[in-house]
Amino acid sequence: MVEESAEKIVRMPWVEKYRPAKLDDLISHEEIISTINRFINQKQLPHLLFYGPPGTGKTSTILACAKQLYTPAQFKSMVLELNASDDRGINIVRGQILNFASTRTIFSGTFKLIILDEADAMTNDAQNALRRIIEKYTENVRFCVICNYLSKIIPAVQSRCTRFRFAPLSPEQILPRLDKIVEMEKLNVTEDGKKALMTLSKGDMRKVLNVLQSTSMAFDIVNEDNVYTCVGHPLRKDIEHILQTLMSTENFETAYNEIQGIKSVKGLALEDILTELHQFIMRIEIPMSVMNKLIIKLASIEERLAKGCSEGPQTTALVSAFFICREMVTMES
Repeated sequence: MVEESAEKIVRMPWVEKYRPAKLDDLISHEEIISTINRFINQKQLPHLLFYGPPGTGKTSTILACAKQLYTPAQFKSMVLELNASDDRGINIVRGQILNFASTRTIFSGTFKLIILDEADAMTNDAQNALRRIIEKYTENVRFCVICNYLSKIIPAVQSRCTRFRFAPLSPEQILPRLDKIVEMEKLNVTEDGKKALMTLSKGDMRKVLNVLQSTSMAFDIVNEDNVYTCVGHPLRKDIEHILQTLMSTENFETAYNEIQGIKSVKGLALEDILTELHQFIMRIEIPMSVMNKLIIKLASIEERLAKGCSEGPQTTALVSAFFICREMVTMES
């Protein structure tokens, strides 16, 4: 039995394996955590609304709350968790949620908890049905509504909850936990590897752990190149090569074929190339008028890609944008 549970932990994704069990284990949003701790200690928990980008600790916070409020034996009978994978139309709100909210807790002497994860996927009808239940059964149950986009939650539900915004995590907040996991898993991670994880994650702790686990399984060492290779992100040297080609190749067709070749061999998306090129372009010493022209052209290409245009003509547009700007530099000098 012990061997089975140990094997289960080994097989677990690190996102679940290292999910905080207590509020004190959470790595960020100290103000939110201390406020919720105060609510729990005073037994005055209001209805909660957590919103913000993915991977910032919304679900972890409310699950840690639930574990603090209830014993493992009480957990199943006191907590109802529904997310986007469950059907949460108006029938579920009137059926399952209403039944759970309306049954009283005789022995525990405390309220139940209903967690509605990814609530921005709920229909407006379901949200309208929910607002009456929130009001009617406040004595018996507390709701925690979790979403990425606050605008998708109807004002009536928003006004019945205490709102908390979970901002993306800063590298300073992510690094200590990342170092701890690296130490516990005995991984070989370089400094540029950590930096690459931060760049890719954009404040999403879930993404940091998923990419770290994938890279550590695919390679012996977690460095910048291996992290980017694992997720199919352009490598620094590839972007430098592309920029060099765009800035110095005399023949239009040669430049186009060279970039298409890199894209095919490395399996790169033009959108990712544009994002990375932008970082390098800002460091090039060219007149400001030329820089403005180039960035406007790149923005137009990115917009067309986002609208679903094919990559071939947009790669041609990228090469032509650089050729036009090179001509402008020559004319100005």
